[in-house]
Amino acid sequence: MALHLALTSEAHPSMNTSFPSHSFGQGVVVNRLKSLFSKKSSGVGIELTPERINIVRLKKQGQKLKLQTLATAEVPEGVFEEGQIVDSPTMAEIIQETLAENKLKVSQASTAVPGRAVTRVILVPSELDDDELREMVLNQEASLYLPFPRDEADVDYQKVGYVVDDDGIEKVRVLLVAVKRDITDSYTETFAQAGLSLNVLETSSFALIRTIREQLRQFTSQEAVAIVDIQFESTEISIVVDGTPHFSRTVPLGTSQIQTALSRAMNLPPSRNADLLQGMSIPPGPIAGGPKSSMNPGTAAMLRVVGELSDELRRSIDFYLNQGEDMEVAQLLLAGPGGAIENLDEFFAQRLGLPASVVDPVDSLAIETEEEMSIGQRAGLATVLGLGLREV
Repeated sequence: MALHLALTSEAHPSMNTSFPSHSFGQGVVVNRLKSLFSKKSSGVGIELTPERINIVRLKKQGQKLKLQTLATAEVPEGVFEEGQIVDSPTMAEIIQETLAENKLKVSQASTAVPGRAVTRVILVPSELDDDELREMVLNQEASLYLPFPRDEADVDYQKVGYVVDDDGIEKVRVLLVAVKRDITDSYTETFAQAGLSLNVLETSSFALIRTIREQLRQFTSQEAVAIVDIQFESTEISIVVDGTPHFSRTVPLGTSQIQTALSRAMNLPPSRNADLLQGMSIPPGPIAGGPKSSMNPGTAAMLRVVGELSDELRRSIDFYLNQGEDMEVAQLLLAGPGGAIENLDEFFAQRLGLPASVVDPVDSLAIETEEEMSIGQRAGLATVLGLGLREV
């Protein structure tokens, strides 16, 4: 099992959503994509993060979806390191125990690698046949965009459209995604030890996009959306156009860094539990660069971290726009456990001069739930619900 791209044909009706088999490494051929509309399985979506695991099973009721099972369990420190599972036996045991405690008898699942993926849209000559395209993308173009050696990467690609360049020559837009093979291997090994067959291993940004695809349809093909997925140890920034991520970047700032700053400022012991953030909010009003002398130390500490994150977001947006794309970024969408910090959307809107809102994945998918959940809980479910959609 290796990386799968997961674009829907709804976003690109003229394009085929099934890849040929791609060659990786030492001549190993792996089928990289299963279409979203292929034969359905009866597994679960499992999201693994450095702080916790989330498991979702969705059930279709007519044209609607019901959240049949939502299970979560904490992950101890030391299981993850820089986005990679370094203690597969412990993680596999947590998966097995969480499934058993929630009476989930399954043999297969879909999962996602959180962040740390290289995502680019590149242009290649349209006259290439499939074999020539594969050779160019995988063995020539990919190495130009990777911050690590090509032979250490799992790479996938997909045609996402056609364009005529300034010289009047037709080119194919190709979505290129790469993840270090050590990371993908750590996931496949963990699920094998948990006794589960992986239907899909994709990147978290693809799962999140699947969850909010209806929301993304309101934007034109000239409007980009910046999705800011604030997780425990990092934030993944994805620039999305027509439902396709054109650029992604992982920033090493997340709820852990915000909470650590808070704890130190308030003389509290360090904790991996994010409960402290639930009661915190960004002060409303013109705070960007404003005086902090009247703030309590905890708020000031939190502002320093989210201010740094907003600076990284600005750099990412500027980098994307400077690539010559005739595009505007029309909206910021905040997701993940940190996305729903009170007034954070207003803070980013003020700092960056862009509309910002918090993703509500339960509302986006019109999912029926038996229990009420706060927006903070809901915002953190965007990725796992996208994985759960794979298994409906």
